[in-house]
Amino acid sequence: MSPNAGADAGKRVPLSRERLLRGAIAVADAADIGALTMRSLAQELGVKPMSLYHHVANKEEILDGIIDIVFSEIEPPPAAADWRSAMRHRAISARSVLRRHPWAPPLMESRANPGPATLRYHDSVIGTLRRAGFSIAMAAHAFSLFDSYVYGFALQEAGLPFDSATAPDVAGAILAQFPSREYPYLAELTAEHVLQPGYDYGDEFEFGLDLILDGLDRLLTMTDAARFDGSRIG
Repeated sequence: MSPNAGADAGKRVPLSRERLLRGAIAVADAADIGALTMRSLAQELGVKPMSLYHHVANKEEILDGIIDIVFSEIEPPPAAADWRSAMRHRAISARSVLRRHPWAPPLMESRANPGPATLRYHDSVIGTLRRAGFSIAMAAHAFSLFDSYVYGFALQEAGLPFDSATAPDVAGAILAQFPSREYPYLAELTAEHVLQPGYDYGDEFEFGLDLILDGLDRLLTMTDAARFDGSRIG
């Protein structure tokens, strides 16, 4: 078998919208969203650039499509779970998906033509909050808070100069570059926290998530109490 046999076989797979969008995600995952052009996508798929236009009108349609796929990969809040467990599950799933697609967060809420997976995802989150007793306004506030946290954490995590495996080496090298006497608290946190065995910045995600859930739970409890008092007075 020739070295190009596999590639030639891949080129014979008919081009479809689904294959095109999956190829676009592969380009973005490998080299960030800025590397996604019609030319780079055609190269990834082994086709001529003009053939892409039989399936999409332009790059904006591609972006709409790949963001819809990203949303489809996020597990919606489980319908049978209580709202806290459901929203926690959804947030953890979203963070996991965004770790696979670190280019996605800036685009997640930017599309003017959301696809069906995007709409189902948003509807399921809002429905979870509304069924739990959140007012329309409070559901909007909670949804915004969750996604600001999830997207922001994903962006920050993607930008770190280390991962869990390399954190001690990178943090140690940074610490060695400045006099600890001038930055005592920074040196303390690095030595006593970051450089400790088992450190993983990703653990911070669930800590912050639980704070958000605790705050919303208290707010919902206060709202329920106010409703009860109001109905009793009436």
